[in-house]
Amino acid sequence: MKYYADMREYIGFLESKGKLIRIKREINKDLELHPLVRWQFRGLAEKDRKAFLFENVIDAAGKKYDIPVLVAAHAPSTEIYAMAMNCEPDQILEKWADSERNPIPPKMVAAGPVQEEIHVGDSLLEHGGMGEFPVPISTPGFDSAPFLTAGNWVTKDPDTGIINVANHRAMVKAPLRLGCLADQSQHIRIHWEKYRRKGSPTMPAAIVIGPPPNVGLVATAKVPYESDEYHVAGGMAGSPLELVKCQTIDLEVPASAEIVLEGHVPTDQLETEGPFGEFPGYMGMGGPNLYMDITCITHRKRPIFNAFLSQFPTSESSTLRGVSGDGTFYKFLKYDLSISSIKEVFFHRESGARPFCVLCFQNPRKAEVWSALKGADALAPGHIKMIIAVDDDIDPKDADSVIWALGYRMQPHRDMLITNPSKTSGLDPSVAPPEEMRKRGPTAHYGSTVLIDATRKWDYPPVSLPTKELMERAKKIWEEEGLPPLTPKKPWYGYPLGYWKDEDQEDAERALRGEHYLTGEKHARNRVKPRK
Repeated sequence: MKYYADMREYIGFLESKGKLIRIKREINKDLELHPLVRWQFRGLAEKDRKAFLFENVIDAAGKKYDIPVLVAAHAPSTEIYAMAMNCEPDQILEKWADSERNPIPPKMVAAGPVQEEIHVGDSLLEHGGMGEFPVPISTPGFDSAPFLTAGNWVTKDPDTGIINVANHRAMVKAPLRLGCLADQSQHIRIHWEKYRRKGSPTMPAAIVIGPPPNVGLVATAKVPYESDEYHVAGGMAGSPLELVKCQTIDLEVPASAEIVLEGHVPTDQLETEGPFGEFPGYMGMGGPNLYMDITCITHRKRPIFNAFLSQFPTSESSTLRGVSGDGTFYKFLKYDLSISSIKEVFFHRESGARPFCVLCFQNPRKAEVWSALKGADALAPGHIKMIIAVDDDIDPKDADSVIWALGYRMQPHRDMLITNPSKTSGLDPSVAPPEEMRKRGPTAHYGSTVLIDATRKWDYPPVSLPTKELMERAKKIWEEEGLPPLTPKKPWYGYPLGYWKDEDQEDAERALRGEHYLTGEKHARNRVKPRK
């Protein structure tokens, strides 16, 4: 199927698959909107989660908006994430790898729907600036303002010209001023530092809201610094992303997006940004950071405002970060490091999709396991704390299965390595007390990572479950009896793991025939004296 032309075509696809909920009743964006969507992450199974489109939005003061709000359209579930990629869930890892390995450059066009309306100069405030848009409050009762959560920031490296597209929260501070959370390791901050050192008073930036879904997916991924996200988005779609020139700055933006905010980020001063409910499940406290002065707003006629649902995991943002992390790490380990035994990577969404990562291998050599563990640690951002290697009979997505591997396939003194504290993590409250973090800044504090090889190092006895044939036979009886539907967990049947003699197998088969007394007679013949 050809990739979606824009967000509207994608919304239509979601609706055709029964994955979109339209809310027609009046909804307060500041008090009700995010709490309503939040309930599906605290009260529904992942398979039942959907995108929400709010068509009748007001704010806390009673103002009515003629702009609908789309929430959780990219990743309320892995299934919907795959729809945004235009593939099946089991194709995500390879499609991510292919998108990075075979990027397609964008194509410039003269005009696009995103510039159907242009507000610049006096007309900016005549239309209300940011007040024109129904920006929701994400964590009502704790957030200090409405924030853009699905704002894709576009900046350019002033030396190489390579574009970066990244998702950063943006606090609505004034009709024409937005905050931006970006630590020193993030690409937008590296660009900003380059402009500052060159003596430029500002850095041009654009915020894209509601582009085709592939742009939102790459913007939330950890694409290497030297890669252009527009190219990776083209690789994901299988066709070039169409771009138009901005009106007031030297940047290009997706022609079919819903809204674009153009502006300049001062390089000579910072401004307090936050607090805001963040993905680890705690409030991200305020601190000095970047801000942008808006110079132009362009948008479609009656645009659709898009927001991500973040905050407490699991959430849409934990799935966005998790699935993209699965894909980018898989590509790095399998294709960049040439570790052919790697079969799967999984960042656990319950941890916010950063601290807890599992690497799954098929018949790996010991050296491959440690190369992958150390490679993943080197690639990982500051939030990662635990990287675990398991065999392919362990389901990396299932915490029960991983805990079983941790319990009986590793020894802490032999199979664990704690790395030296070297990574900053400003959103992790376990790194330092909040007041100390506020005073000294997140870059003054460092966290470490534990690497664990929980793969089998030698042959094991068989897994102590009935054989596959007998479990399937029992499952058929279960279903004939009308018992509740089953969701099998790996492992759901027993299998040999190398240490199992022919004699042991013969004894087991004899037991199935009711001939276990014969085994007892054999044991009686082979009695031994106890050791003195």
